[in-house]
Amino acid sequence: MEKATVKVKKGEARSLKAGGMWIYDNEIDCIPGDVSDGDLVTVVDFDGYCLGHGFINRKSKLTVRMMSRKKDAVIDEDFIEMRVRNAWEYRKATVDTDSCRLIFGEADFLPGIVVDKFSNILVVESLALGIDKLKPVILEKVKQVLAEDGIIIGGIYERSDAKVRLQEGLERYKGFIGEPFDTKVEITENGVKYIVDVQDGQKTGFFLDQKYNRLAIQKLCKGKKVLDCFTHTGSFALNAGIAGASSVLGVDASELGVAQARENAQLNGLSDTVSFICADVFDLLPKLDAEGEKFDVVILDPPAFTKSRASIKNAVKGYREINLRGMKLVKDGGFLATCSCSHFMNPDLFAKTIREASVSCHKRLRQVEYRTQAADHPILWAADSSYYLKFYIFQVCDEK
Repeated sequence: MEKATVKVKKGEARSLKAGGMWIYDNEIDCIPGDVSDGDLVTVVDFDGYCLGHGFINRKSKLTVRMMSRKKDAVIDEDFIEMRVRNAWEYRKATVDTDSCRLIFGEADFLPGIVVDKFSNILVVESLALGIDKLKPVILEKVKQVLAEDGIIIGGIYERSDAKVRLQEGLERYKGFIGEPFDTKVEITENGVKYIVDVQDGQKTGFFLDQKYNRLAIQKLCKGKKVLDCFTHTGSFALNAGIAGASSVLGVDASELGVAQARENAQLNGLSDTVSFICADVFDLLPKLDAEGEKFDVVILDPPAFTKSRASIKNAVKGYREINLRGMKLVKDGGFLATCSCSHFMNPDLFAKTIREASVSCHKRLRQVEYRTQAADHPILWAADSSYYLKFYIFQVCDEK
């Protein structure tokens, strides 16, 4: 039952009115009535016009996350089932659902929650107080909807251990929801097998958003010498290997990631052609260049160099440096795959940074493809936080 109304200031809530999903603390005029953080509220404009319904948390600058923009919406179990069913039907229509992101927060109109499916295991990440209260219902509805298609969920693990929970007044948490199970889960994607560590892997255990970008590099790699930088658990490297690369070198600064990558290479019978080393990519690339090394394909899949607008200048330097170093290692006529997963590194700025790197090392770039995140991470227009992954493939040509 909704207990209160949130009234926004005159002229505010522009992003919400344009299709967004959030109300910030500085947009709120008053909150008449009794309300507790995490409760559902009705949001009204300065003149009383209903803007929709969401849940409130006054501990957060992002004070209201919207669940519906319809005046007569009732946020109950039937509503949650509708949202979950819509999310699942969308995935069935757009992606391979053996392993996929089932719910992507605001982009699936369930703000603040992520649910990933790895074979028959679910991993949930809850980032907001209001959705945390709805989490049991959401997970029950996910299991119910999937069971209708004959998919029986074998276990659920929670990875709500991101620092952003602290901004919501929530503790960081990870652990089983329900009965324990083996947290090393085998999946197959693009014909490549992986062991996903849902307990200790990064984020929810595996980066599903690059699924079709990994597939896109396969056609370039047959018979080629490939360098995969920031390989994590070896995903791009293994796609190159499965495509028939003559040799693949994967590099990552994480000992745990490299160990998992080697395990994945062995799982796919690729240990003879795909190898991994633990090293700092920024240190290794200049060294390889000095030794005269060249590769047919270089892949750059770095972590987000910035998670805020305040650090964007340093991030630009990092992206420029890594792309310059990567281009220098590409043979004339070879290929560079490069990406940014930082929301704050917007597409125009990322393109500008790559262009500057190419000028600095006197390389000509011919764009082969521009891609974004896989369709199970949908980009909700007017809610640009859902658009974060930029992925280019270029042919790199020497000046002649």
